[in-house]
Amino acid sequence: MPNSSTHAASPAQPNTHVGTSQRIPVVEIAPVSNKIHVREQKGLFQRLRQYSNSCLIAIFFILPFINYQGRQAILFDVTEQQFFFFNLTLWPQDFTLLAWFFMAAAFALFFVTVYWGRVWCGFLCPQTAWTFIYMWIEAKIEDNHHHRAALDKAPWSISKFRKRLTKHALWIVFALLTGCGFISYFMPARELYIDIFTASSGFWTGAWVWFFALCTYLNAGWMREMMCLHCCPYSRFQAVMFDANTKTVSYDTERGESRGPRKRAEKTELGDCVDCNLCVDVCPTGIDIRNGLQYECINCGACVDACNQTMEKFGYAPNLISFTSENALKGQPQTSVFSLKALGYASALLIMISLIIIDLSQLSHIQLNVIRDRQTLYREVGADRVENSYQLKIRNKTQQAAVYQIAVRSDKTPSLTIVTDTVVQIKPGEQLDYPVTVSGRRSERVDGTSQQTLQFSVTQINSVVNLTPVEPENQVTQQSRFFWP
Repeated sequence: MPNSSTHAASPAQPNTHVGTSQRIPVVEIAPVSNKIHVREQKGLFQRLRQYSNSCLIAIFFILPFINYQGRQAILFDVTEQQFFFFNLTLWPQDFTLLAWFFMAAAFALFFVTVYWGRVWCGFLCPQTAWTFIYMWIEAKIEDNHHHRAALDKAPWSISKFRKRLTKHALWIVFALLTGCGFISYFMPARELYIDIFTASSGFWTGAWVWFFALCTYLNAGWMREMMCLHCCPYSRFQAVMFDANTKTVSYDTERGESRGPRKRAEKTELGDCVDCNLCVDVCPTGIDIRNGLQYECINCGACVDACNQTMEKFGYAPNLISFTSENALKGQPQTSVFSLKALGYASALLIMISLIIIDLSQLSHIQLNVIRDRQTLYREVGADRVENSYQLKIRNKTQQAAVYQIAVRSDKTPSLTIVTDTVVQIKPGEQLDYPVTVSGRRSERVDGTSQQTLQFSVTQINSVVNLTPVEPENQVTQQSRFFWP
Protein backbone atom coordinates (compact mmCIF):
# COMPACT_ATOMS: atom_id res chain seq x y z
CA MET A 1 0.00 0.00 0.00
CA PRO A 2 1.26 3.50 -0.70
CA ASN A 3 2.25 5.73 2.15
CA SER A 4 2.65 9.45 2.41
CA SER A 5 6.09 8.96 3.90
CA THR A 6 7.44 6.63 1.20
CA HIS A 7 9.42 7.21 -1.94
CA ALA A 8 10.80 4.80 -4.48
CA ALA A 9 14.56 4.59 -4.61
CA SER A 10 16.33 4.26 -7.92
CA PRO A 11 16.76 0.62 -8.86
CA ALA A 12 20.26 -0.62 -8.36
CA GLN A 13 22.30 -1.41 -11.46
CA PRO A 14 22.38 -5.09 -12.35
CA ASN A 15 25.51 -6.93 -11.31
CA THR A 16 27.36 -7.99 -14.43
CA HIS A 17 28.75 -11.03 -12.63
CA VAL A 18 25.27 -12.36 -11.81
CA GLY A 19 24.27 -13.04 -15.40
CA THR A 20 20.52 -12.96 -16.03
CA SER A 21 19.55 -12.38 -12.37
CA GLN A 22 17.67 -9.19 -11.52
CA ARG A 23 17.67 -6.86 -8.57
CA ILE A 24 14.34 -6.06 -6.87
CA PRO A 25 13.76 -2.28 -6.53
CA VAL A 26 13.84 -1.17 -2.90
CA VAL A 27 11.19 1.09 -1.39
CA GLU A 28 12.53 3.08 1.54
CA ILE A 29 10.21 4.31 4.29
CA ALA A 30 11.30 7.61 5.75
CA PRO A 31 10.85 7.54 9.54
CA VAL A 32 8.63 10.18 11.09
CA SER A 33 11.06 12.40 12.94
CA ASN A 34 8.72 15.10 14.17
CA LYS A 35 5.72 14.93 16.42
CA ILE A 36 2.39 15.10 14.62
CA HIS A 37 0.47 18.21 15.64
CA VAL A 38 -3.06 17.54 14.44
CA ARG A 39 -5.00 20.54 13.20
CA GLU A 40 -8.40 21.00 14.83
CA GLN A 41 -11.24 20.33 12.40
CA LYS A 42 -15.02 20.71 12.55
CA GLY A 43 -17.62 19.08 10.39
CA LEU A 44 -20.23 16.35 10.13
CA PHE A 45 -17.96 13.38 10.75
CA GLN A 46 -16.06 15.12 13.53
CA ARG A 47 -19.33 15.87 15.34
CA LEU A 48 -20.35 12.25 14.90
CA ARG A 49 -16.98 11.09 16.24
CA GLN A 50 -17.17 13.46 19.21
CA TYR A 51 -20.67 12.27 20.11
CA SER A 52 -19.76 8.59 19.80
CA ASN A 53 -16.50 9.02 21.76
CA SER A 54 -18.27 11.03 24.47
CA CYS A 55 -20.95 8.36 24.84
CA LEU A 56 -18.30 5.64 24.98
CA ILE A 57 -16.29 7.40 27.71
CA ALA A 58 -19.44 8.27 29.69
CA ILE A 59 -20.65 4.66 29.58
CA PHE A 60 -17.19 3.43 30.62
CA PHE A 61 -17.17 5.57 33.76
CA ILE A 62 -20.88 5.37 34.67
CA LEU A 63 -21.56 1.61 34.36
CA PRO A 64 -19.70 0.58 37.55
CA PHE A 65 -21.80 3.04 39.60
CA ILE A 66 -25.10 1.44 38.60
CA ASN A 67 -26.56 -0.66 41.42
CA TYR A 68 -28.93 -3.60 41.06
CA GLN A 69 -30.67 -5.22 44.04
CA GLY A 70 -28.21 -3.71 46.49
CA ARG A 71 -25.12 -4.80 44.54
CA GLN A 72 -22.94 -3.24 41.86
CA ALA A 73 -24.74 -4.21 38.64
CA ILE A 74 -21.60 -5.09 36.65
CA LEU A 75 -18.76 -6.54 38.70
CA PHE A 76 -16.09 -9.11 37.91
CA ASP A 77 -15.26 -10.31 41.40
CA VAL A 78 -11.90 -12.07 41.00
CA THR A 79 -11.64 -12.94 44.69
CA GLU A 80 -14.99 -14.77 44.73
CA GLN A 81 -14.60 -15.92 41.09
CA GLN A 82 -17.98 -14.50 40.12
CA PHE A 83 -19.09 -12.20 37.30
CA PHE A 84 -22.21 -10.20 38.12
CA PHE A 85 -24.19 -8.72 35.25
CA PHE A 86 -27.42 -7.29 36.71
CA ASN A 87 -29.46 -10.39 37.72
CA LEU A 88 -27.10 -12.81 35.93
CA THR A 89 -24.21 -14.43 37.83
CA LEU A 90 -21.52 -16.28 35.89
CA TRP A 91 -19.03 -18.64 37.47
CA PRO A 92 -15.78 -19.99 35.95
CA GLN A 93 -17.63 -23.00 34.51
CA ASP A 94 -20.03 -20.61 32.76
CA PHE A 95 -17.31 -18.58 31.03
CA THR A 96 -17.90 -20.32 27.70
CA LEU A 97 -20.78 -17.84 27.50
CA LEU A 98 -18.28 -14.97 27.60
CA ALA A 99 -16.22 -16.73 24.93
CA TRP A 100 -19.25 -16.88 22.61
CA PHE A 101 -19.95 -13.21 23.36
CA PHE A 102 -16.44 -12.05 22.43
CA MET A 103 -16.46 -14.21 19.31
CA ALA A 104 -19.83 -12.73 18.32
CA ALA A 105 -18.42 -9.22 18.84
CA ALA A 106 -15.43 -10.08 16.63
CA PHE A 107 -17.58 -11.42 13.80
CA ALA A 108 -19.89 -8.40 14.11
CA LEU A 109 -16.83 -6.18 13.68
CA PHE A 110 -15.70 -8.21 10.64
CA PHE A 111 -19.20 -8.00 9.15
CA VAL A 112 -19.28 -4.21 9.51
CA THR A 113 -15.76 -3.96 8.08
CA VAL A 114 -16.89 -5.58 4.83
CA TYR A 115 -19.27 -2.66 4.25
CA TRP A 116 -17.70 0.30 6.06
CA GLY A 117 -14.02 -0.49 6.44
CA ARG A 118 -12.31 0.68 9.64
CA VAL A 119 -15.30 2.66 10.91
CA TRP A 120 -14.73 1.06 14.34
CA CYS A 121 -11.25 2.58 14.53
CA GLY A 122 -12.42 6.06 13.65
CA PHE A 123 -15.55 6.34 15.77
CA LEU A 124 -15.65 3.74 18.55
CA CYS A 125 -12.14 2.49 19.31
CA PRO A 126 -11.04 3.41 22.88
CA GLN A 127 -7.58 4.22 21.53
CA THR A 128 -9.10 6.89 19.30
CA ALA A 129 -11.41 8.20 22.02
CA TRP A 130 -8.70 8.61 24.66
CA THR A 131 -6.19 10.01 22.14
CA PHE A 132 -8.60 12.75 21.07
CA ILE A 133 -9.36 13.55 24.72
CA TYR A 134 -5.64 14.06 25.37
CA MET A 135 -5.29 16.11 22.20
CA TRP A 136 -8.24 18.27 23.29
CA ILE A 137 -6.57 18.90 26.68
CA GLU A 138 -3.33 19.74 24.88
CA ALA A 139 -5.09 22.20 22.57
CA LYS A 140 -6.79 23.95 25.50
CA ILE A 141 -3.45 24.46 27.27
CA GLU A 142 -1.06 25.08 24.36
CA ASP A 143 -3.45 26.52 21.74
CA ASN A 144 -3.74 25.44 18.10
CA HIS A 145 -1.38 23.19 16.12
CA HIS A 146 0.82 26.08 14.93
CA HIS A 147 1.39 27.29 18.50
CA ARG A 148 2.06 23.74 19.71
CA ALA A 149 4.66 23.17 17.02
CA ALA A 150 6.29 26.53 17.82
CA LEU A 151 6.26 25.70 21.54
CA ASP A 152 8.12 22.45 20.85
CA LYS A 153 10.90 24.37 19.11
CA ALA A 154 10.99 27.25 21.59
CA PRO A 155 13.67 27.30 24.34
CA TRP A 156 12.58 26.52 27.86
CA SER A 157 10.99 29.43 29.71
CA ILE A 158 8.65 29.99 32.63
CA SER A 159 5.68 30.15 30.25
CA LYS A 160 6.64 26.92 28.47
CA PHE A 161 7.30 25.13 31.77
CA ARG A 162 3.94 26.27 33.16
CA LYS A 163 2.04 25.07 30.08
CA ARG A 164 3.81 21.72 29.98
CA LEU A 165 3.36 21.17 33.71
CA THR A 166 -0.36 21.99 33.51
CA LYS A 167 -0.85 19.74 30.49
CA HIS A 168 0.92 16.74 31.97
CA ALA A 169 -0.79 17.24 35.34
CA LEU A 170 -4.20 17.11 33.65
CA TRP A 171 -3.09 14.10 31.60
CA ILE A 172 -2.05 12.28 34.77
CA VAL A 173 -5.33 13.12 36.53
CA PHE A 174 -7.37 11.80 33.59
CA ALA A 175 -5.11 8.74 33.39
CA LEU A 176 -5.69 8.10 37.10
CA LEU A 177 -9.44 8.42 36.59
CA THR A 178 -9.16 5.95 33.71
CA GLY A 179 -7.22 3.52 35.90
CA CYS A 180 -9.91 3.79 38.59
CA GLY A 181 -12.61 3.37 35.95
CA PHE A 182 -11.06 0.15 34.67
CA ILE A 183 -10.37 -1.41 38.07
CA SER A 184 -13.87 -0.44 39.27
CA TYR A 185 -15.18 -3.27 37.09
CA PHE A 186 -13.23 -5.63 39.35
CA MET A 187 -13.75 -3.92 42.74
CA PRO A 188 -16.63 -1.92 44.27
CA ALA A 189 -16.45 1.42 42.45
CA ARG A 190 -17.54 3.81 45.20
CA GLU A 191 -15.00 2.58 47.72
CA LEU A 192 -12.26 2.39 45.09
CA TYR A 193 -12.36 6.05 44.06
CA ILE A 194 -12.41 7.20 47.69
CA ASP A 195 -9.51 4.93 48.63
CA ILE A 196 -7.36 5.98 45.67
CA PHE A 197 -7.87 9.74 46.01
CA THR A 198 -7.41 9.63 49.78
CA ALA A 199 -4.28 7.44 49.43
CA SER A 200 -5.83 4.81 51.72
CA SER A 201 -6.05 1.88 49.31
CA GLY A 202 -4.22 -1.40 49.74
CA PHE A 203 -0.92 -2.01 47.97
CA TRP A 204 -2.19 -4.24 45.17
CA THR A 205 -5.27 -2.14 44.52
CA GLY A 206 -3.16 1.00 44.21
CA ALA A 207 -0.55 -0.82 42.12
CA TRP A 208 -3.12 -1.99 39.55
CA VAL A 209 -4.80 1.41 39.33
CA TRP A 210 -1.49 3.20 38.81
CA PHE A 211 -0.36 0.55 36.33
CA PHE A 212 -3.37 1.20 34.08
CA ALA A 213 -3.03 4.95 34.69
CA LEU A 214 0.58 4.79 33.48
CA CYS A 215 -0.47 2.75 30.42
CA THR A 216 -3.13 5.34 29.59
CA TYR A 217 -0.73 8.26 30.08
CA LEU A 218 1.94 6.74 27.83
CA ASN A 219 -0.50 5.40 25.26
CA ALA A 220 -2.79 8.41 24.74
CA GLY A 221 -0.29 11.11 25.69
CA TRP A 222 2.94 9.97 24.06
CA MET A 223 2.43 7.05 21.68
CA ARG A 224 -0.85 8.08 20.08
CA GLU A 225 -0.60 7.35 16.35
CA MET A 226 2.26 4.89 17.00
CA MET A 227 -0.33 2.45 18.37
CA CYS A 228 -2.27 2.61 15.10
CA LEU A 229 0.85 2.57 12.92
CA HIS A 230 2.85 -0.18 14.61
CA CYS A 231 0.98 -1.94 17.45
CA CYS A 232 -2.64 -2.44 16.39
CA PRO A 233 -3.12 -5.94 14.90
CA TYR A 234 -6.46 -5.00 13.35
CA SER A 235 -4.77 -2.56 10.97
CA ARG A 236 -2.61 -5.39 9.66
CA PHE A 237 -5.36 -7.81 8.65
CA GLN A 238 -8.41 -5.60 8.07
CA ALA A 239 -7.56 -5.19 4.37
CA VAL A 240 -8.34 -8.87 3.67
CA MET A 241 -11.96 -8.13 4.60
CA PHE A 242 -12.28 -5.36 2.01
CA ASP A 243 -13.74 -5.81 -1.44
CA ALA A 244 -14.52 -3.47 -4.32
CA ASN A 245 -17.74 -2.33 -2.62
CA THR A 246 -16.29 -1.57 0.83
CA LYS A 247 -16.78 2.08 1.74
CA THR A 248 -13.54 3.65 2.95
CA VAL A 249 -12.20 7.21 3.06
CA SER A 250 -10.95 7.63 -0.50
CA TYR A 251 -9.65 10.39 -2.75
CA ASP A 252 -11.17 10.79 -6.24
CA THR A 253 -7.98 10.91 -8.29
CA GLU A 254 -9.74 11.35 -11.64
CA ARG A 255 -11.52 14.44 -10.40
CA GLY A 256 -8.74 15.89 -8.24
CA GLU A 257 -5.65 15.54 -10.45
CA SER A 258 -3.65 17.31 -11.54
CA ARG A 259 -3.65 19.15 -8.27
CA GLY A 260 -2.29 22.62 -7.68
CA PRO A 261 -2.89 25.91 -5.85
CA ARG A 262 -5.09 28.62 -7.37
CA LYS A 263 -7.13 31.64 -6.39
CA ARG A 264 -10.84 31.48 -5.78
CA ALA A 265 -12.99 31.79 -8.93
CA GLU A 266 -9.83 31.45 -11.03
CA LYS A 267 -10.28 29.48 -14.23
CA THR A 268 -7.78 26.67 -14.47
CA GLU A 269 -7.15 23.40 -16.26
CA LEU A 270 -6.09 21.79 -12.97
CA GLY A 271 -8.17 19.28 -11.08
CA ASP A 272 -10.35 20.17 -8.11
CA CYS A 273 -7.62 19.48 -5.54
CA VAL A 274 -6.14 22.87 -4.61
CA ASP A 275 -3.24 21.20 -2.79
CA CYS A 276 -4.05 22.99 0.47
CA ASN A 277 -2.65 20.04 2.44
CA LEU A 278 -5.46 20.30 5.01
CA CYS A 279 -6.23 16.60 4.59
CA VAL A 280 -2.73 15.86 5.91
CA ASP A 281 -2.82 18.49 8.66
CA VAL A 282 -6.02 17.09 10.23
CA CYS A 283 -5.05 13.42 9.95
CA PRO A 284 -4.35 11.91 13.40
CA THR A 285 -1.93 9.39 11.86
CA GLY A 286 -0.19 11.93 9.60
CA ILE A 287 -0.85 10.26 6.24
CA ASP A 288 -1.81 11.77 2.88
CA ILE A 289 -5.02 10.10 1.75
CA ARG A 290 -4.33 11.29 -1.81
CA ASN A 291 -1.68 8.58 -2.05
CA GLY A 292 -4.39 5.93 -2.00
CA LEU A 293 -5.64 3.33 0.45
CA GLN A 294 -3.26 2.94 3.40
CA TYR A 295 -3.47 0.66 6.41
CA GLU A 296 -2.65 3.63 8.68
CA CYS A 297 -5.97 5.31 7.81
CA ILE A 298 -8.46 4.90 10.68
CA ASN A 299 -11.47 6.20 8.71
CA CYS A 300 -12.17 9.01 11.17
CA GLY A 301 -13.41 11.28 8.37
CA ALA A 302 -11.34 14.32 9.43
CA CYS A 303 -9.90 14.70 5.93
CA VAL A 304 -13.42 14.45 4.47
CA ASP A 305 -14.62 17.38 6.59
CA ALA A 306 -11.49 19.42 5.83
CA CYS A 307 -11.71 18.83 2.08
CA ASN A 308 -15.44 19.58 1.94
CA GLN A 309 -14.77 22.83 3.77
CA THR A 310 -12.22 23.79 1.09
CA MET A 311 -14.49 22.69 -1.76
CA GLU A 312 -17.24 24.93 -0.39
CA LYS A 313 -14.91 27.92 -0.27
CA PHE A 314 -13.86 27.42 -3.89
CA GLY A 315 -17.37 26.69 -5.12
CA TYR A 316 -16.57 23.12 -6.14
CA ALA A 317 -18.72 20.05 -5.65
CA PRO A 318 -18.23 18.33 -2.26
CA ASN A 319 -16.83 14.88 -1.59
CA LEU A 320 -13.55 15.06 -3.46
CA ILE A 321 -12.52 12.96 -0.45
CA SER A 322 -15.41 10.87 0.84
CA PHE A 323 -16.58 7.55 2.21
CA THR A 324 -16.93 5.63 -1.01
CA SER A 325 -16.04 2.33 -2.65
CA GLU A 326 -13.62 1.35 -5.36
CA ASN A 327 -16.46 0.48 -7.75
CA ALA A 328 -18.14 3.84 -7.10
CA LEU A 329 -14.91 5.71 -7.90
CA LYS A 330 -14.58 3.76 -11.16
CA GLY A 331 -18.21 4.38 -12.03
CA GLN A 332 -18.95 0.67 -12.06
CA PRO A 333 -22.25 -0.75 -10.83
CA GLN A 334 -22.24 -2.21 -7.36
CA THR A 335 -22.34 -5.98 -7.23
CA SER A 336 -24.60 -7.90 -4.86
CA VAL A 337 -24.78 -6.43 -1.37
CA PHE A 338 -24.48 -9.93 0.09
CA SER A 339 -20.98 -10.92 -0.95
CA LEU A 340 -19.45 -14.23 0.05
CA LYS A 341 -17.40 -12.51 2.76
CA ALA A 342 -20.44 -10.75 4.20
CA LEU A 343 -22.51 -13.95 4.14
CA GLY A 344 -19.68 -15.88 5.79
CA TYR A 345 -19.29 -13.35 8.62
CA ALA A 346 -23.06 -13.03 9.01
CA SER A 347 -23.41 -16.82 9.26
CA ALA A 348 -20.66 -17.02 11.88
CA LEU A 349 -22.28 -14.15 13.81
CA LEU A 350 -25.67 -15.90 13.79
CA ILE A 351 -24.05 -19.12 14.99
CA MET A 352 -22.37 -17.30 17.89
CA ILE A 353 -25.64 -15.56 18.83
CA SER A 354 -27.44 -18.92 18.72
CA LEU A 355 -24.83 -20.45 21.01
CA ILE A 356 -25.24 -17.55 23.44
CA ILE A 357 -29.04 -18.05 23.50
CA ILE A 358 -28.66 -21.81 23.97
CA ASP A 359 -26.14 -21.39 26.78
CA LEU A 360 -28.36 -18.81 28.52
CA SER A 361 -31.41 -21.06 28.25
CA GLN A 362 -29.48 -23.98 29.73
CA LEU A 363 -27.75 -21.96 32.42
CA SER A 364 -28.41 -23.57 35.80
CA HIS A 365 -28.65 -21.53 38.99
CA ILE A 366 -27.66 -24.55 41.10
CA GLN A 367 -24.40 -26.46 40.99
CA LEU A 368 -24.35 -30.00 42.37
CA ASN A 369 -21.42 -32.35 42.85
CA VAL A 370 -22.00 -35.74 44.53
CA ILE A 371 -18.99 -37.45 46.15
CA ARG A 372 -19.28 -40.96 47.59
CA ASP A 373 -17.67 -41.96 50.89
CA ARG A 374 -14.77 -44.00 49.50
CA GLN A 375 -13.61 -45.33 52.88
CA THR A 376 -16.82 -47.28 53.53
CA LEU A 377 -18.83 -48.65 50.60
CA TYR A 378 -21.85 -49.46 52.79
CA ARG A 379 -23.04 -49.98 56.37
CA GLU A 380 -25.41 -52.71 57.52
CA VAL A 381 -27.99 -51.39 59.97
CA GLY A 382 -30.16 -53.98 61.73
CA ALA A 383 -31.28 -57.07 59.94
CA ASP A 384 -32.63 -55.60 56.71
CA ARG A 385 -31.22 -52.11 56.07
CA VAL A 386 -28.09 -50.91 54.20
CA GLU A 387 -26.78 -47.35 54.27
CA ASN A 388 -24.43 -45.47 51.91
CA SER A 389 -22.86 -42.10 52.74
CA TYR A 390 -22.37 -39.22 50.32
CA GLN A 391 -21.02 -35.68 50.40
CA LEU A 392 -23.12 -33.20 48.41
CA LYS A 393 -21.50 -29.95 47.31
CA ILE A 394 -24.40 -27.62 46.54
CA ARG A 395 -23.72 -24.09 45.30
CA ASN A 396 -26.32 -21.33 45.14
CA LYS A 397 -25.31 -19.48 41.94
CA THR A 398 -27.93 -16.76 42.34
CA GLN A 399 -27.66 -13.37 44.06
CA GLN A 400 -30.38 -14.16 46.62
CA ALA A 401 -30.59 -16.63 49.52
CA ALA A 402 -32.47 -19.77 48.54
CA VAL A 403 -34.03 -22.89 50.08
CA TYR A 404 -33.48 -26.27 48.42
CA GLN A 405 -34.96 -29.74 48.83
CA ILE A 406 -32.77 -32.81 48.28
CA ALA A 407 -34.30 -35.99 46.92
CA VAL A 408 -33.06 -39.38 45.70
CA ARG A 409 -34.65 -41.71 43.17
CA SER A 410 -33.95 -45.16 41.77
CA ASP A 411 -36.08 -47.05 39.27
CA LYS A 412 -34.93 -50.43 40.59
CA THR A 413 -35.39 -49.70 44.30
CA PRO A 414 -38.19 -47.18 44.90
CA SER A 415 -37.81 -47.41 48.68
CA LEU A 416 -34.34 -45.73 48.76
CA THR A 417 -34.67 -42.81 51.15
CA ILE A 418 -32.52 -40.07 52.62
CA VAL A 419 -32.06 -40.47 56.36
CA THR A 420 -30.74 -36.96 57.01
CA ASP A 421 -32.67 -33.69 56.69
CA THR A 422 -33.59 -32.97 53.06
CA VAL A 423 -34.20 -29.20 53.27
CA VAL A 424 -31.23 -26.80 53.31
CA GLN A 425 -30.81 -23.02 53.14
CA ILE A 426 -27.87 -21.52 51.25
CA LYS A 427 -26.70 -17.90 51.12
CA PRO A 428 -26.09 -16.08 47.80
CA GLY A 429 -23.04 -17.48 46.00
CA GLU A 430 -22.28 -19.88 48.85
CA GLN A 431 -21.27 -23.52 48.44
CA LEU A 432 -22.64 -25.90 51.08
CA ASP A 433 -20.84 -29.19 51.83
CA TYR A 434 -23.72 -31.33 53.04
CA PRO A 435 -23.34 -34.97 54.22
CA VAL A 436 -26.21 -37.23 53.18
CA THR A 437 -27.03 -40.81 54.17
CA VAL A 438 -29.18 -42.96 51.87
CA SER A 439 -30.86 -46.08 53.24
CA GLY A 440 -32.42 -49.05 51.46
CA ARG A 441 -33.94 -52.42 52.32
CA ARG A 442 -31.74 -55.43 51.61
CA SER A 443 -34.86 -57.44 50.79
CA GLU A 444 -35.61 -55.10 47.85
CA ARG A 445 -32.25 -55.57 46.17
CA VAL A 446 -32.78 -56.51 42.51
CA ASP A 447 -31.13 -59.59 40.94
CA GLY A 448 -28.61 -59.86 43.75
CA THR A 449 -26.43 -57.10 42.25
CA SER A 450 -23.75 -55.50 44.41
CA GLN A 451 -24.45 -51.98 43.17
CA GLN A 452 -27.07 -49.96 41.35
CA THR A 453 -27.55 -46.47 39.93
CA LEU A 454 -29.43 -43.78 41.83
CA GLN A 455 -30.06 -40.13 41.05
CA PHE A 456 -29.83 -37.16 43.39
CA SER A 457 -31.89 -34.06 42.67
CA VAL A 458 -31.73 -30.62 44.26
CA THR A 459 -34.78 -28.41 43.68
CA GLN A 460 -35.30 -24.85 44.78
CA ILE A 461 -38.47 -24.47 46.87
CA ASN A 462 -40.37 -21.43 48.10
CA SER A 463 -39.53 -21.77 51.81
CA VAL A 464 -38.87 -24.21 54.62
CA VAL A 465 -42.62 -24.28 55.29
CA ASN A 466 -43.83 -24.19 51.66
CA LEU A 467 -42.10 -27.12 49.92
CA THR A 468 -43.56 -26.48 46.47
CA PRO A 469 -40.93 -25.76 43.78
CA VAL A 470 -40.42 -22.19 42.62
CA GLU A 471 -41.67 -21.11 39.23
CA PRO A 472 -40.01 -21.51 36.80
CA GLU A 473 -38.56 -24.72 38.19
CA ASN A 474 -34.93 -24.53 39.23
CA GLN A 475 -33.52 -28.03 39.55
CA VAL A 476 -30.27 -29.94 38.99
CA THR A 477 -29.62 -33.71 39.05
CA GLN A 478 -26.60 -36.01 39.20
CA GLN A 479 -26.19 -39.76 39.23
CA SER A 480 -24.17 -41.86 41.67
CA ARG A 481 -23.88 -45.51 42.81
CA PHE A 482 -25.48 -47.35 45.73
CA PHE A 483 -23.61 -50.43 47.02
CA TRP A 484 -25.11 -53.56 48.63
CA PRO A 485 -23.36 -56.22 50.71
